[in-house]
Amino acid sequence: MSTTPAGAPGLDELVSRAEAWAAADPDPATAAQLRETLARAAEPEGSPAREAARQELADAFAGTLQFGTAGLRAALGPGPNRMNRVTVRRAAAGVAAFLLGKVAAARPGAADGTRPRAVVGYDARTNSDVFAEETAAVFTAAGVEAYLMPSALPTPVLAYALQALGCDAGVMVTASHNPPQDNGYKVYLGGRAVDEGGRGAQIVAPVDAEISALIDAAGPVGAIVLAESGWTTLPASVAADYRDAVVRLADPGLFPARELKVVLTPLHGVGGETAAGVLRAAGFDDVSLVREQAEPDPAFPTVAFPNPEEAGALDLALEAAQAAGADLVIANDPDADRCAVAAEDPASGEWRMLRGDEVGALLGSHMVRRLGRGQGLTDDAAPAAAADASPAASPAAPPAADAEPGGPVFANSIVSSRLLSRIAASAGIAHRETLTGFKWISRVPGLVYGYEEALGYCVAPELVKDKDGISAALLVAEMAAEAKAQGQTLFDRLDALHVLHGVHLTDQLSVRVADLGLLEAMMTRLRQDPPASFADSPVETAVDLSEGSEQLPPTEGLLWATRDSTRVIIRPSGTEPKLKCYVEVIRPVDSSAELAEARQAARAAMDAALDDVREALGL
Repeated sequence: MSTTPAGAPGLDELVSRAEAWAAADPDPATAAQLRETLARAAEPEGSPAREAARQELADAFAGTLQFGTAGLRAALGPGPNRMNRVTVRRAAAGVAAFLLGKVAAARPGAADGTRPRAVVGYDARTNSDVFAEETAAVFTAAGVEAYLMPSALPTPVLAYALQALGCDAGVMVTASHNPPQDNGYKVYLGGRAVDEGGRGAQIVAPVDAEISALIDAAGPVGAIVLAESGWTTLPASVAADYRDAVVRLADPGLFPARELKVVLTPLHGVGGETAAGVLRAAGFDDVSLVREQAEPDPAFPTVAFPNPEEAGALDLALEAAQAAGADLVIANDPDADRCAVAAEDPASGEWRMLRGDEVGALLGSHMVRRLGRGQGLTDDAAPAAAADASPAASPAAPPAADAEPGGPVFANSIVSSRLLSRIAASAGIAHRETLTGFKWISRVPGLVYGYEEALGYCVAPELVKDKDGISAALLVAEMAAEAKAQGQTLFDRLDALHVLHGVHLTDQLSVRVADLGLLEAMMTRLRQDPPASFADSPVETAVDLSEGSEQLPPTEGLLWATRDSTRVIIRPSGTEPKLKCYVEVIRPVDSSAELAEARQAARAAMDAALDDVREALGL
């Protein structure tokens, strides 16, 4: 995200800023690009290129890219509101200053072991390798002991290396599943730079503001020193170490089945080799990659958006799966921290991608069994634990009453389904709800499994304290192979969960706006004239999430829960100019014979609730 000062600068001021930037830009390519934009902006009135060039100058130079809890993420190009070598050098200087301040004994030239240690990784997007090496150079010059990944690797490998190497920070240069023109800069803390609960996780407030202030204090780019050498390029074995650690998560004693035909796609990202290597090393020999998407390509030529959640992103994988007679499709996003799953639904005979909440529940049930807490699908205690579907007064439910103190904990974001909490309760496992994002989920004490609806799963926080699409893929394959060996599918497992705990149907509505002020106006409208019901069920609980609670820190958003347990959460996106609305409908099921009818009722209620959301927003 960026900030634009009040009173947008005029053209003369924008041109002045751009000319100064071009003169100081250390990157000849972006300097030349900027000079071309300036030339087009100066063309005579009526030129088709003039207005576009002037708009580009306004967007690139009227505001400044702000460092937040997600780090930096923006389009590549010249200017303070873009990702480029200037913004990256300044960000690296700010992070280095933060680490030097946090590690009390750190100072340039200090003995080994007393300086801050940081590991830097990167994906295969345009300039990711350049940004990563310059980060290592800035760190080294500032007195931070820097380690650079040996090649473009998945984000989970960087998050693993942070903990495995005992570093104080990790930087990942990636824009994850953003469009090809974007890049980003993500920061994790560990070691001596953060308290124990945050080690290995992404930063949270107020650390982002502290680093942002240090970036502002870094001065002009010419004042930032880059070392010519002195950092350590890690050996290729760092990726092999991650792979071996993930492979050890497989439990062939409890889940011996390995007969499974898998089609895997990294969506032109960096996860293909690592994910396929993990699956094969764990005994899943029949794994094929989608040929057109197997190699890293920063242009992402076969997809409109390299995000497995987007319509059409899995088309090639589904075609390959049907042609090969595969059992399962696994898709990772370009930096492989997310995992999408698709299979043939026996009810329709059609292939479909499972929703993130569906995979989250299936993995939760599978984790129950891996923890030795029962069968996950057939516990006798489960129906009683799930019987009360009424919403709690608080948006964050307490742990299961019979959960052992200090025992394992499941967690998911507040906008994800409540089904995981019921699965946990049936197994006597504590459950927590958190704010959106793994920077919160991964901080839950005692966490053994966490997920969020946006295809993010953390199945081994002791290895990777973040979402990890590769380790999740392994456990999905383990689960699917066992189901196949028993003559079942993942959809049969999902049916069993819904019979046991009730149908939990989730859906979303996103409202994109051109003016960020409209988001505030819509939230104000909802506060002043809140809906009284959804799908003809009266609202019984209304929570303004901005006020916070004992369970959750404050965040901008509103939550309503109705008499029949329908839940609606509306919040502004933290990364895009849009309002996000999350709806969940729950319908009880007494037997498998009633499942289809319960699902139809849930779908009808969902459609009605979404219509009510649109009406409440004035759409």
